[in-house]
Amino acid sequence: MSCGRNSKTCLSESPLSSDATALRRNQLKTFRPLQSPLSFCCAFLLAIFMFPHTGHAETWKATVGAQSHDKGRQALAFLPNEIWIHAGDSITWTFNADEIHTVTFLTPSQVRPPFQVGCPGVTPSGSSFNDSTCVTTPPLTRPNTYTVTFPSAGTFKLVCLVHENMTGVVHVLNASQPLPHDQAFYDRQAAMEARDLITDTDHFRGQDLEDHSSRDSSHDLYSHDHSGSSNVIAGTGEIVATPGGQQTLSIMRFMQPITVIHVGQTVEWANFDPITPHTVTFGAEPANPIPPSANVTVDQDGARHAVISAPNESVHSGFIIAAPQERIGLPQSPITVTRFRVTFTETGTFPYICVLHDGLGMLGKVVVVK
Repeated sequence: MSCGRNSKTCLSESPLSSDATALRRNQLKTFRPLQSPLSFCCAFLLAIFMFPHTGHAETWKATVGAQSHDKGRQALAFLPNEIWIHAGDSITWTFNADEIHTVTFLTPSQVRPPFQVGCPGVTPSGSSFNDSTCVTTPPLTRPNTYTVTFPSAGTFKLVCLVHENMTGVVHVLNASQPLPHDQAFYDRQAAMEARDLITDTDHFRGQDLEDHSSRDSSHDLYSHDHSGSSNVIAGTGEIVATPGGQQTLSIMRFMQPITVIHVGQTVEWANFDPITPHTVTFGAEPANPIPPSANVTVDQDGARHAVISAPNESVHSGFIIAAPQERIGLPQSPITVTRFRVTFTETGTFPYICVLHDGLGMLGKVVVVK
């Protein structure tokens, strides 16, 4: 008998007995699941969980910092700022910006030291961290690298000692636990976080301050009652957060790099950045950039003030910086100096820099006319 193409017809017309037919159907039911690709996949995944990876330790890769082509936009961030690895694995961070950073793991409840001190001191690349002894780099820029090995399981906070709101976390799992992501995922995550920071534009909330010299100062967002003043934003930025920590975009620029005023007028610089300090420095750079020069006084509202009467005169603002972030349960932070004023009594062109970031292009000048 010819079965043709219809297998169901062939089966129904077959001279096999009903018992033989039932046996054949039971055999098909028995073997069909073992032939299913889905079954093979499930069995493979089950084997992974029952017999976890116990191979050699791996070295993962991450980056520190990112920047725009002109170096003016700096991503103060670990990229990505959250990683899962196995005990015994290492992470190598590559520094990817001209702004200085550290890779630092402090011990639990350790008081955060300044970057000049380290944790204290610095530890060599390849050091191990397990919460018992801190490890840190010195302040580094691109293209340096630094590797830390994590011998035991735990969750460890990563910080930069230069930028207090630059944090991350490393989750170290036992070898029996599966990892949620691979290196390709972290590479994509790092690129996405860097792009989101560098291309962000809503930090320009102070743009109304630009070209204010042509407007009535009473309508200026950031004006003062002293007439004949001119205002310059000395850096701006904003803090963002991920589940792994905090990151900051800092704009290392004087937002109005050329200011034209008349003799006797005053220029005021204000730091809009929540993290990064800046300086306004005319003439010679000081050995210690933190305090102001001796010819700087303090106005009644707390702003620093100087008078410049010649283009070759040196004046240094010292750090102008926002106060550390307030936190419940801690003593409140003191008011910090965020404004610096200079009154110009002679005509001329007066170039100035931020001594911390002039290498990134943070330069300006004041042109004084009659």
